[in-house]
Amino acid sequence: MSIFEICKQPIMTKAEKVDAYILKHKQWRDKLTTLRTICNTTELKEEIKWGAPAYTLHGKIVIGLGAFNNHMGIWFHQGVFLKDDHNKLLNAQEEKTKALRQWRFELSDTINRALVLEYIREAIENSLAGKEIKPQRKSLIIPPFFKKALDSNSEFAKAFNNLSPGKQREYAEYIHMAKRDATKQGRIEKITSMIHEGKGLHDKYKNC
Repeated sequence: MSIFEICKQPIMTKAEKVDAYILKHKQWRDKLTTLRTICNTTELKEEIKWGAPAYTLHGKIVIGLGAFNNHMGIWFHQGVFLKDDHNKLLNAQEEKTKALRQWRFELSDTINRALVLEYIREAIENSLAGKEIKPQRKSLIIPPFFKKALDSNSEFAKAFNNLSPGKQREYAEYIHMAKRDATKQGRIEKITSMIHEGKGLHDKYKNC
């Protein structure tokens, strides 16, 4: 084998990816492991979505785990339907999310396994019952700077039009969020090859 040959990294299993996520968040390792263990006692399937552990049922995300600097938590993707008799849930984004609810933990908190499992079981029952608020699709608005780039390159425009509506919105918003024209141009140059390849802006975080 040539010393210049690039060796490919072995493909990690879903379980190994969750292991890596937990190891990366040292201060939350015990709590993440506890929540993972609880989820894995159910019929939920362990996966990775957007770079974090997720637990699905028939292809739909029911639970998500996430760790940050000052807190970590368990996300119930249709948590609005949970009874929440113990007042554990909050909506972290009141203006943005209708269905998502979060149970947040800090370092000093103790995880009540039985209570967490009770919430998860109810979430599973709700999912099986078809209780769901589907996100409203935003209309696609192409920023003028981005539209000019598309209009000036027919192949680029064709590749963009072949993307799913969700991927198109991600790219349009990405360009729109840039304040300066130079930044917008830099972002267009960055995403051009991705669009030609049919990739979404956040595809690398959506690995299963």
